[in-house]
Amino acid sequence: TFDVPDLTTCSREDLVKFLMESGAWSFIRQRPYNLVADPVDTPKGIFISTFDSAPLAPDLNYVVDGNEAAFQKGLDVLTKFAPVHLGLNARKETAPHAAFTEAKGVAKHWFNGAHPAGNVGIQIHHIDPITAHSKVWVAGVQDVITIGKLFTEGKFDASRMVAITGAELEKPHYVKTFIGAKIEDLVNNNLKPLEDGKSLRFVSGDVLSGKKVAKEGYLGYYDDQVTVLEEGNQYEMFGWLFPQSARPSVSGTLPNGFYPEIKFKANTNTHGEKRAFVVTGEYEKMLPMDIYPQHLMKAIIVNDFEKMEGLGIYELAEEDIALCEFACTSKQPLQNILKKGLDTMREQG
Repeated sequence: TFDVPDLTTCSREDLVKFLMESGAWSFIRQRPYNLVADPVDTPKGIFISTFDSAPLAPDLNYVVDGNEAAFQKGLDVLTKFAPVHLGLNARKETAPHAAFTEAKGVAKHWFNGAHPAGNVGIQIHHIDPITAHSKVWVAGVQDVITIGKLFTEGKFDASRMVAITGAELEKPHYVKTFIGAKIEDLVNNNLKPLEDGKSLRFVSGDVLSGKKVAKEGYLGYYDDQVTVLEEGNQYEMFGWLFPQSARPSVSGTLPNGFYPEIKFKANTNTHGEKRAFVVTGEYEKMLPMDIYPQHLMKAIIVNDFEKMEGLGIYELAEEDIALCEFACTSKQPLQNILKKGLDTMREQG
């Protein structure tokens, strides 16, 4: 256990020192660049999304249930550094947990809409956009709970509620485990039998922005979801001419586009290779931000620093552009392109 400082009397320096020595500081990340926050900085705000709109993402109402006191204490800690903003779910399916709606000492903002409405980067854009000369900090709900338990229980609680998801599971469910848990332990005895010649992909995170890992790999430090889906390495003869099976599409050019009630099992097949980077207007439909994503991606590719900055690169993290990548006609690796652009801007200072 740790000797916990008194929040009412401790200085900012003492609080930072305690969080760093306990290992909890790494839960606080900085935008732009989505890196661990620099304790020397003073952010203009700290942002927390209380719902995850990604495919099959864990229900954060379920996660916070029973951890209300720890969540509030975590918020109390963060307010010592900057104003805290909570993004609340205004969609009709489920009302936000009382731990979110009745949180004290924070500003609350409501968001309604499909994914990526739950991304903290989208919420920051609509609350207080990031500029070239400003920084904000972000944290996840489970990160805040861990910070809170450090103060309520005096110990670093590395437990995580993880959603085990995907069509290749016999029974999708929640597992209470630990940061960095082995994927194999989380999915053992729960995988559907595979047909001959087929294989599985294991993803730490959601299917749009998670990281591919081996079955013998480990849960990502910030991840609270594991997705299992079929590898898309089975090809259709003349599939480019007339697709024979139902598949996801944002256009009406595929036959199943006329029958939205048709269900299909998604896999990792991109149904095409990387090709000419054409202007289609698709990205703007997928990214609810005042940004021209296609122009930004092209500016990154040619290393045009001024255009990258002017087109809003500082506001984006890879997860924000993931849906654009999914819908991309040109099959461009947009998340990788954005990561390279952010790395370049950071190196340039």
